[in-house]
Amino acid sequence: MLISGWGRNIWVDASISSPPNSLGPINLEKLSSAIPRGLGRSYGDSSLAQNVICLENNNLLIHFDDETGILECESGVSLFELNNIFISKGWFLPVTPGTQFITVGGAIASDVHGKNHHIDGTFSNFIIEFDLLLGNGEVITVGPSSYPELFKATCGGMGLTGVILKAKIQLIPIQSNFILERKIATTNLSQTMHAFELYANAKYVVAWVDCFAKGSHLGRSILMVGEHSEAGGLDENQFTQYEFPHWAPKGLLNGSVLRAFNSCYYLKQKLSKCEILVPLRKFFYPLDAIKGWNVMYGKEGFLQYQFVLPEEVGMEGLRDILREISESGRGSFLAVLKKFGPKNSNYLSFPLQGYTLALDFKIDPGLYQFLERLDILVGAYGGRVYLTKDSRMSEKMFKDSYPEWPVFQSVREKYHAINKFSSLQSVRLGL
Repeated sequence: MLISGWGRNIWVDASISSPPNSLGPINLEKLSSAIPRGLGRSYGDSSLAQNVICLENNNLLIHFDDETGILECESGVSLFELNNIFISKGWFLPVTPGTQFITVGGAIASDVHGKNHHIDGTFSNFIIEFDLLLGNGEVITVGPSSYPELFKATCGGMGLTGVILKAKIQLIPIQSNFILERKIATTNLSQTMHAFELYANAKYVVAWVDCFAKGSHLGRSILMVGEHSEAGGLDENQFTQYEFPHWAPKGLLNGSVLRAFNSCYYLKQKLSKCEILVPLRKFFYPLDAIKGWNVMYGKEGFLQYQFVLPEEVGMEGLRDILREISESGRGSFLAVLKKFGPKNSNYLSFPLQGYTLALDFKIDPGLYQFLERLDILVGAYGGRVYLTKDSRMSEKMFKDSYPEWPVFQSVREKYHAINKFSSLQSVRLGL
């Protein structure tokens, strides 16, 4: 079966096996170099291999304690399914990325972060334990205190330590289906960074950056600050998705169109009401409203380039990188800036204390050379690229920027993962 990541820029003809459920057997004896996969929302090649263990149908809820908010579920349960069930009951995900169409297992394997990393850290902070199928067929229960080295290798480990079968996670109580959102327009990067400092104690903070802006407007942004509202009730409006129009003309996302879009969007947001109640799903997952939006980049696909820079060089590094992007004419309509809190102890988790910027780029003949120039800047400032979004980083850059990779490899070897679990990405990165 021909499959790709969400970016549709790398395809592989894979043999797909779908285990019946977490309580049923997964025969690893016949599999080698296999990779677990959920809904295929990682952008690049991290869920691609010749042998894929597909877990998207392993989506049973096993137990929920409505006193404590502790949920036990199979790893193939999606965040979308959890939101459908638990928002109206007054519970929500403690950490969520920009899409709800990922699985719990994928969230652990990527150790995803959200708009509240500066306050709450990553998804793994709320994992109580998970069951992991090892390369030798043994299933063990892993938590921060039981098998701590395997916990730190699996959370953010891109599925390379084993198959996550089920997990216990802590949900958070909410009183409303709404977020009280405040928008702040900034006119340059200095103002944007100052705004992040000003709202450092807010629960959710994220900025959209006009990456076409130059000169004195370089880094102008719309900062969105959110807090859970106590008003509005828990009754949830039905989530609606719209199909991306497949009749949309080719070349729609050229530089002129994107530049015009960014200017109009910035002006519209700047003039809009600055404080409003926004439904949870609209605040956290704006792109989910367009089903199959990834096809708008055409048959060549796209990639998302997300990097993080240490806080002490954030201003200087972001200025250099944004200048490189704006002068290249390769701006993105999606450019999301967040501030991370302290890093955790997981070996391959992405966040460092500092600033992270994510941008979508359509694949074109010169893109990879351009991104290599950005890699040099990111590396020079002590930053690194997010593995969940990656499809082309060099082995050297990976090993320079993720210095704990030898420890990660030793844990994989100890727990029988070497030569059993791998992906196109892990082979490329020398894991």
